Amino acid sequence: MTAPELVLLGLCGAAFGSFVNVLAYRLPRRESIVKPRSRCPGCGTTIRSYDNIPVVSWLLLRGRCRDCGMRISIRYPLVEAVTAALFVVLGLKFGREAALWPALALAVTLVAAAATDLEERIIPNRLMAAGAVLALVLWSLADPGRVPENLIAGVAAGGFLLVAALAYPAGMGMGDVKLAAVMGLFLGRSVGPALFIGFAAGAVVGMAMVAVRGAAARKQGVPFAPFLALGGILGLLFGGGLIDWYVDVSGLSS
Repeated sequence: MTAPELVLLGLCGAAFGSFVNVLAYRLPRRESIVKPRSRCPGCGTTIRSYDNIPVVSWLLLRGRCRDCGMRISIRYPLVEAVTAALFVVLGLKFGREAALWPALALAVTLVAAAATDLEERIIPNRLMAAGAVLALVLWSLADPGRVPENLIAGVAAGGFLLVAALAYPAGMGMGDVKLAAVMGLFLGRSVGPALFIGFAAGAVVGMAMVAVRGAAARKQGVPFAPFLALGGILGLLFGGGLIDWYVDVSGLSS
């Protein structure tokens, strides 16, 4: 991709990040994501279009509502900036390949799932249903031959986390199970490294919490979707290479 194309992709990513913020706020509250227009949760004033520019408006307003002065969470510009950065990175990775479109859709799904889990400790069913449909539709258009593999990966990933959730219900919810299944529908065989990275990152953070806070940390719930999202992005970028490397070093290819 050329530099102007990457800039355009980044701007699109920022816009989608703004939409992710809408999803993260409204889906857990079972509100429409289409209307009404975005409003300040403090005073209820409709946000003006020039105050709704991703990242820029938050910086210009110094993180506060123009009308009532209520503080606006830094989560909003962070989500927009992260989504923009992911779009650019995926543009560099896939270029003009058709696989770019399911990759971008997965990135939006993962950021939205992580944001809602961090904010509300829930992964909305509507988000997961939309992600599953997008995965199948986009891969059917980009590479129909991938669909059977991705369906198997979705069932396998969801089944794996279902067993984990049933064995340890306090540490994992059904939302995580559905997210893993959606990741499988997008990633295919690369969902294996993605789940491994997600569990490894979660384990590291869990051990760090225990080391800092002691036994009390064991009773604190930690949202798991952000770790799955991290694994999903890295699986998207490096999953195929990791699998090929493992097959080579293990001698499975011979």
